[in-house]
Amino acid sequence: MKVVTRAIVASKIKNYLHNDITLSDLVEWAENTMNEGEFDDKDYSLLRNIVAQLGLADVKAFSLSWEDITSYLGELGFSISVKVVPQSH
Repeated sequence: MKVVTRAIVASKIKNYLHNDITLSDLVEWAENTMNEGEFDDKDYSLLRNIVAQLGLADVKAFSLSWEDITSYLGELGFSISVKVVPQSH
């Protein structure tokens, strides 16, 4: 497993937001990363905290809200831009 960096965690969240992966996939990745991952030393606490929270996102009491996502991405040095488009029929 590669060293987990800010960019990798942000990319996983982005993939979830784009519906490229499911919440279950995100949680599974986070759980595996907590068990087997090596976190970037300079951001160890930040990355470990965010990944731990993502690992609990499928538990109702710890669900993953929009506010959580924007906060995590902000802490990682990223922001969100939303685009709303009509559905194609």
